[in-house]
Amino acid sequence: MSVERNTTPAGKGGFGWALALVPLLLLGLVLAYLVTTGGGLRELAGPPLEKVTIERITLPEPGVIKVEVVNDGPQAVTIPQVLVDEAYWEFSAEPSTTIPRLGRATFTIPYPWVAEEAHAVTLITRLGTTFEGEIPAAVQTPRLDAGLFWRFGLVGLYVGVVPVVLGMLWYPWMRRLGRRAMSFVLSLTVGLLVYLAVGTWLDAQEFAAELPAFWQGVPAVILVALIALGVLLVVGNRRPGASGERSPLSLAYQIALGIGLHNLGEGLAIGAAFSAGEAALGTFLVLGFTLHNITEGVGIVAPIVRQNPGLKHFALLALLAGGPAILGTWIGGFAFNPVLAALFLAIGVGAILQVVWEVGRLVAKDSARLELPTLNWVNLGGFVAGVAVMYLTAFMVKF
Repeated sequence: MSVERNTTPAGKGGFGWALALVPLLLLGLVLAYLVTTGGGLRELAGPPLEKVTIERITLPEPGVIKVEVVNDGPQAVTIPQVLVDEAYWEFSAEPSTTIPRLGRATFTIPYPWVAEEAHAVTLITRLGTTFEGEIPAAVQTPRLDAGLFWRFGLVGLYVGVVPVVLGMLWYPWMRRLGRRAMSFVLSLTVGLLVYLAVGTWLDAQEFAAELPAFWQGVPAVILVALIALGVLLVVGNRRPGASGERSPLSLAYQIALGIGLHNLGEGLAIGAAFSAGEAALGTFLVLGFTLHNITEGVGIVAPIVRQNPGLKHFALLALLAGGPAILGTWIGGFAFNPVLAALFLAIGVGAILQVVWEVGRLVAKDSARLELPTLNWVNLGGFVAGVAVMYLTAFMVKF
């Protein structure tokens, strides 16, 4: 006689889920007590802590200043007064002068700003706390129209696509190189990518530092970069080639993607410079990034020198690597957002590190075929040359 036994684990029934909610319910009671009583320490409470971050100051038209702020403090903040160039000025606030925690407001100030001159804006809270913002050079904020849209797009094309294509023109010459020379070029690619990863990381940290405190910018960049790296490694491991190794063309596309995310940050910097009225800086960045990016094309085509994928793939690789610079220029010029900038660049760090891993594996495999250790003078020389080239050309974009 067979006896059926209940094989359902004890914790999987409805009662088990109810037990899982007990700690959460108790936590809610504790939090309610702390909110209502202040933990029994209300008599020690000091004055309210006010904290406001000025996210962006724009000049939408002559005689108008707009200030976008976010309240990243622990409580609501009221801003009843505004100073412009040390003088009190009338203003309107949308939706209100009282900004709730994590809330946003836009202050519109009818002020006769002077083109190309510096202006200072100070917000004064109800308790007298001041928060200052600066307009380095007053220039009307660009409005989205067809003409300016295409001009910004051309700037991104010059910075991203054109130098990548020029670098890819070394492909016929690279096909004539021997195995040792190709190991040097692949190691040079690793050096280029490592430098780009470091540069992208620093750019992401710069944008993260401008975020309101509640975004926790620096930890967020680290976590997003690690998550992006992990996701790409997992996806890569699930899609191997027939021999268990990634195809050279697939690796070239990965390199192009990582470089593209880096170039997105360059476009953001250029667009933001022109939007802020710093045209001289914007032009300086265009020239510098164009020179800086020509070596990226070498890194993209290095894995595919032993095969000819066809012009279609070359065009797609150039667009994938350089096209994001166009997108970045549009975003930076018309709708700059430091949150999205930090997010995209953090993803770029993860993508570039994953490509460094893949190209490093390719270098190790080629070294084994030559019966050489992975770390040899040829590979080390290529790596140092890649870092040095990027470092020296970066002199044109550092200020």
